[in-house]
Amino acid sequence: MPDPRPRWSTRHRRRVGAWTAVPLLLGTAAACGGGSESAAAGGDLTFAASIEPDCLDPQMSGLDVTAVIVRGVFDSLVSMTSDGRFHPWLAQRWTVSKDAKTYTFDLRPGVKFHDGTPLDATAVKATLDHAVDPKTKSRYAASLLRSYAGARAVDADTVEVRLSQPDASFLQAISTAYLGVQSPKAIRENPAGLCVRPVGSGPFRFGSWTRNKNITLTANPGYGWGPATAAHTGPAHLSRLSIAFIPENAVRLGALTSGQADVIDDVPAMYVKNVRASGKLRLLRAEQTGAVFSVFPNTTHGPLTDERVRLALMRSIDLDRLVQSVYFGQYKRAWSLLSPSTVGYSRATERTWPYDPALSAKLLDAAGWTARDSEGYRTKAGRRLTLRWPYLPKLMRDRRDVLAQGVQAQAKQAGIHIDLVGEDGGALAKDILTGSTMDLYSTGFVRAEPDILRYFFAAAWPPAKGGGNFFHLNDPELDGWLRAATATTDPAARAGYYAKIQDRILRRGLAIPTYVPARLVGTGAHIKGLGFDANGYPLFYDARATRKGES
Repeated sequence: MPDPRPRWSTRHRRRVGAWTAVPLLLGTAAACGGGSESAAAGGDLTFAASIEPDCLDPQMSGLDVTAVIVRGVFDSLVSMTSDGRFHPWLAQRWTVSKDAKTYTFDLRPGVKFHDGTPLDATAVKATLDHAVDPKTKSRYAASLLRSYAGARAVDADTVEVRLSQPDASFLQAISTAYLGVQSPKAIRENPAGLCVRPVGSGPFRFGSWTRNKNITLTANPGYGWGPATAAHTGPAHLSRLSIAFIPENAVRLGALTSGQADVIDDVPAMYVKNVRASGKLRLLRAEQTGAVFSVFPNTTHGPLTDERVRLALMRSIDLDRLVQSVYFGQYKRAWSLLSPSTVGYSRATERTWPYDPALSAKLLDAAGWTARDSEGYRTKAGRRLTLRWPYLPKLMRDRRDVLAQGVQAQAKQAGIHIDLVGEDGGALAKDILTGSTMDLYSTGFVRAEPDILRYFFAAAWPPAKGGGNFFHLNDPELDGWLRAATATTDPAARAGYYAKIQDRILRRGLAIPTYVPARLVGTGAHIKGLGFDANGYPLFYDARATRKGES
């Protein structure tokens, strides 16, 4: 058991200010002995996150905070840059068969897991098999491997991965932390412990996890196989990385301003100007890829089965004004379900569905919701137009709860009653699996690949099968385009399919995109080398914490 008392370096003690309660939240962040000279030179770093992961097995968890944390623990076969190109990592090179269904990877020799076992072709196979094994109960990784048909170790340093059909999204999938390669020994001998004690080959080793407080990682002194996209080779500069969990925005920002945290995630939009104006802090920004934060309507049960009601709801919300008000101009209003920084984003969607209360009223009248009750809500056959919107409070970070309340207020002006219901994880999971007990569900998903649209809309991908088709939509035309877009590697053809898909989603009211998330990360001026991956997640491998006078 780690010492539960907070311990701070001399540098931290000198900078502690008014936020004296924060050390109780941050936990242990003292210097740790050991590691290479290169690792020790970069010091320790405390990163404050807004939420805590549910599990550190990347093939099980689907949370983005899990990907941020375990990226340092697990390596991937390839690395992706924001321009959509792929580069060597664990795989020195790879070839693709003529039918685009067999990928052969030549692995870098000499790589070892943190438990001392070799990272070879059998480890890659074990990881992919683990991701799709129903026993893993994958919440996301399995969806990345829908076309996976098996893997074979040709020899120790060569692995052959077979797909059931061509899949243009495959390389991006295996570049993510969710398919980071795990120790087969750990998978075999301690499957129940993968969530709490991950074993990878990355630049950081798992140290400890104190629930509701922090996770600590320590440098892997023997590391020498970073991605070709990294700024340096060899061990991480940092000797220790501590991830503290501070859900309260003000407390998390206070930890940064007082110096008790070196880096914080999710800088509140209202405080961005303060951070930028400070001479001691820096703001790093990365627009995230994938599906923007959106509201998904129930198309198979309740009032929103009527397309006119779905479109009326869309046009009743003044998103330009609402997003500006909630996020102080730091985030853009979204027009498409895809983020503008995602390959395949269609600019043709922009300004195609502006706020239009008159059209909203016309659509509701046409749908038969013509009467009003004493509170001004629309009714039909004596029944109020009510939409139930459950959510998990701890996942409504980034002022999403405030945004939801704004949507609720604007919908009321149109006569639509939205019932916002905060639930615990168990109740919400039941709602999601049932599908018929909620009318609206809100989420987004980070992925540097337009294939994320298949996750949300493919008929074969309901939540019970690891997908995000929450309301079991079955749109054959949409399904056909989603399959075709994944089956071709021609960029122009893919772009054409995804443009059609985004247009259909909006024309049929299958999602209401709200705002385009950006990763707002605050750091002390002494932090150097912190970057972002293609998904917009912060990367710590090249990071170092300099002391006064160093550069």
